[in-house]
Amino acid sequence: MRIATWNINGLRARHQLILHWLADRQPDIVGLQELKITESEFPRDIFEEAGYHAVVHGQKAWNGVAILSRQPMKLRQSGLPGQEALGARLISADLGDLSFITAYVPNGKSATHDDFSRKLAWLDALARYLKETMSPERTTILCGDFNICPGRLDSWNEELLHGQIFHTDAERARFQRLLDIGFVDIYRQRFPDIQEFSWWDYRGGAFHKNQGLRIDSLLATERAMARIEAVAIDREYRKKKHGITPSDHAPVFTDLA
Repeated sequence: MRIATWNINGLRARHQLILHWLADRQPDIVGLQELKITESEFPRDIFEEAGYHAVVHGQKAWNGVAILSRQPMKLRQSGLPGQEALGARLISADLGDLSFITAYVPNGKSATHDDFSRKLAWLDALARYLKETMSPERTTILCGDFNICPGRLDSWNEELLHGQIFHTDAERARFQRLLDIGFVDIYRQRFPDIQEFSWWDYRGGAFHKNQGLRIDSLLATERAMARIEAVAIDREYRKKKHGITPSDHAPVFTDLA
C-alpha cells in the first residue's frame, strides 16, 4: 500500500499534473492540501476516471483538503472542531482498519504576527482532538503540510532562520506533542541523518540551489510503523512536467506492507 501527502497549491492549476503523478506513482491513498476550491467545484469525475474515490473539505480561493483513495472511504471528520474560523484545514476518513487524517496547518506569517498565536492554538486543538479520538486498536496515519521544520536538519539554513517562522521553539514543541501522543515521523525515523526538503520558494532559484524546508510529513502510529517498507520525498514532481508549473511542494510517500 502506497500512502502519500501533497500540498498542491491550487487544484485548478495542477489537476493535470496530479493525474500524471497518480498514473506514474500509483498511490493507494493521498492526502491533498491547499485545494483553493469549494467542495462543489471539486472535479470528482476526473479522479473517478483515474480510479479514485474522494472526500473533500473545500473553501473558496483558500485552504481546502481532500483524500483520494482507491477503496471506498467512510468520512470521519470534516474540519478541526473549534477552529472553523481558520478555514478548511482537516479531513479524516476510515478505510478498513486504517484511520487516515490529512491536515493543512496555518502558516502563521511571522513569529510576531497575530496569526502566529492562532497557528499555535490550532496545533493545540489538533493535539487535543487526536488525543480524544485516536483508538489504540486502529492503525492511524496523520499527514499534511505542517508548516513546521521539525528539527535543524529540516531547514536549508538553521543558523540563519532559527527563531523565525517554521523554526521557532514554540512550533517545534507542538510538533513534538504530536509525537508524544503516539506518532512517529516516518521520514526522520527512517533517515535520521539525511537532509532533504519538501518545499522550495518559487523565488530566487531556491529549488535549483536546494534552499528548501522539510515541512510536509507523514506521521504514523506504531501499528503502522511495523508495516513501513520505504519513504521518499518525490522531488521529481517539484519540476515542471508537460509544460505544467508544479506546486512549490513535492509529494511525500511511504510504502506499507
